Amino acid sequence: MNNSRRIGIIDIGSNSIRLAIYELHETGAYRVIGEFKESARLSQRIGPDGGLPPAEIQNIVRMLSHFKRICDAHGVTDCRAAATAAIRNATNAREIVDALTKQTGFHIEILSGEDEARLGFLGMIQTMDISDGYLVDIGGGSTEISLFRDRKLLRSVSFPFGAVNTTRKFAPDGEFQPEQLNGIRQMVQRALSAHSWISQNPGLPLVGLGGGVRTLSKINQRKRKYSLPIPHNYVISPEDMDELALWLSNLPGERRKKVDGLSKDRYDIIVPGVIILQTVFQATGALQYVVSGAGLRDGLFFESFCPPDTGHLHIAERSADQFLSLHSTAPQVHIARVNENALKLFDVLAQTKLLQLHDSKMRLCLSIASKLYRIGASVQYYQFPKHTFHMIAYTRIDGLTHRELLFCALIATYKAKNRTLQAVLQHKDIISDSDIELICKLGTLVRLAIALDASETQALELESVSIEGPSLNLRLKRKHDPSAEYREVEGLQKEFKKIWGLQLHCQETSFSTT
Repeated sequence: MNNSRRIGIIDIGSNSIRLAIYELHETGAYRVIGEFKESARLSQRIGPDGGLPPAEIQNIVRMLSHFKRICDAHGVTDCRAAATAAIRNATNAREIVDALTKQTGFHIEILSGEDEARLGFLGMIQTMDISDGYLVDIGGGSTEISLFRDRKLLRSVSFPFGAVNTTRKFAPDGEFQPEQLNGIRQMVQRALSAHSWISQNPGLPLVGLGGGVRTLSKINQRKRKYSLPIPHNYVISPEDMDELALWLSNLPGERRKKVDGLSKDRYDIIVPGVIILQTVFQATGALQYVVSGAGLRDGLFFESFCPPDTGHLHIAERSADQFLSLHSTAPQVHIARVNENALKLFDVLAQTKLLQLHDSKMRLCLSIASKLYRIGASVQYYQFPKHTFHMIAYTRIDGLTHRELLFCALIATYKAKNRTLQAVLQHKDIISDSDIELICKLGTLVRLAIALDASETQALELESVSIEGPSLNLRLKRKHDPSAEYREVEGLQKEFKKIWGLQLHCQETSFSTT
């Protein structure tokens, strides 16, 4: 990409070592273009003296050297590498960091537990529309719990137990008996009881970070045959998580390896992970589990290379704008005009009984749909609506729930009600029958907004919208020949009246030859 740079973020965790490569555009838009992982299990490699043996240090050197070659191949110019609990708690931590820095060329920083909580929160809060909650990050060698209110981090604590070192302590063979599971619960309960704030805010969501939580979401989605397999912003009910915890802990290790959605390198540590998570949930009195696909690595990236946007745009609007700037296929002025037209139509119709709104974010969904309606042309112009649907629905537009993602995709690609019914059939677990009428109504608004700039030359300006009896009056100002626009609006008359019960009526207020 022109006017962009490549940035590497390396997370030397207690379970795995990961590299994420970001592409950052000069506009501030970014995307992940590569992720690489090496299984390390550092928390299991600590020797009797509490240090990491030389052979294990050299194993990390090998992995980081491999990541260095990957960074060079991708043209990475800046890199931030951070180590967490396993190295932080090792008695020879300084020796490890010195060896890694000297032999790989990466400057390695050791994150404190407080750093982990802060960066995990930053990664989450910049990508989710959630005001209040608890945040839990279960790593391989530590667990961080935070409380946030009004999108501000209030309290956090780091505990020296995670999925890997808890497995090593209670069941190194990966087989769990009831007394071992109880031992894990009691260990976590004792640790949590020393921090009264953890139990003083019941009824909030518990947002989970990390590979273990994402794995649990994947298992739950596959068991449910969930139609939108995206972890970010996925909600898991307490009942589903309790069922997962019971089922996974009762399975023998060999059968656990075959669980759909569970990678073989997590078959043993997933059980302590889910027990820790479940115990934290019960202690907080949380309402539900919410999965964040963003976390520590995202926080490292935001803090160093992409400071949080202090503007007033909603997270989802900002994310959609960034997405559009990375895949632009139409003149910016045309997209802006379509968006403006769609919102003008919405704002008038939302004041009537014709548009029954029970969700305050539908205007936001309409706005995003009107901006992204042609993004699929970046794949191929012909049949671009199919690509548009897939790109919106299966791309992480931050700040939107899964239902809202599908709303945006369906509104942006709306053609006719019967087609919408067919598309909804694939997502009946997320989109309800009662949603269909609203999708059709908002979809026709996007189609009308597009029609009013069909030539993409801004031949017409929509000055005002009003309703008089059975008509929707569009007061238009002509700039130049609007014949293409009028043809498209005329072609929409029948569908618009069918969906809205209104006849479209266009009225020009002036004429200009300029």
